[in-house]
Amino acid sequence: MASINSYSLVLVVVALVTAPHAMVAGDPDILTDFVVPDNFYGIAPMNITGDFFTYTGFRATMNMTMPMPMPGAQNFTVTKASMTEFPALNGQSVSYAMLKFPSESINPPHTHPRAAELLLVLHGALSVGFVDTAGKLYTQDLAVGDMFIFPKGLVHYQSNPGQSPAVALSAFGSAAAGTVSVPVTVFGTGVDDAVLAKSFKTDLPTVQKLKAALTPPPKK
Repeated sequence: MASINSYSLVLVVVALVTAPHAMVAGDPDILTDFVVPDNFYGIAPMNITGDFFTYTGFRATMNMTMPMPMPGAQNFTVTKASMTEFPALNGQSVSYAMLKFPSESINPPHTHPRAAELLLVLHGALSVGFVDTAGKLYTQDLAVGDMFIFPKGLVHYQSNPGQSPAVALSAFGSAAAGTVSVPVTVFGTGVDDAVLAKSFKTDLPTVQKLKAALTPPPKK
């Protein structure tokens, strides 16, 4: 697996490009105590119960058992509790994500345009980092019980370079923080090959190889 330092150059370049466009607005205020979607599962808003304010989607993810990845695999997984999965969060400016890292896996460089991320390590150990708008890389090695803040809109990553699995819980100051994957956004969205080759000072075959690996397959 590539070392954390191998990300530094790309993180700095992308951070400098994307930082001016980072969103700074938070979630809009609401004029009621909470927001209930129209016809929520066939239940009228006046008839909702405590079930509406309960999310059980993390129950399965609390099982710490994870298979060892095959050589070269990076099967990091995330289970979200955002407004999409948990409608009661609408207007509450908060959400969670459960992150599970098999050995030698990564959560590739990405940003959250609408919220900062506060990460808490629950199991194992992680190496993390982010790049600020001046192009400075901040890194840290985290153990169980450690927390780390990723400022809103900045490019960051998490990595489990060890041989044991790791689990972390991330809190966001938005009901829909959004995620912009740097590799997929740059190489998987159809940006012209020549533009990317010149931007990253490489050749067209290298860009095309990256695109082939990162472009999502067409939907059937």
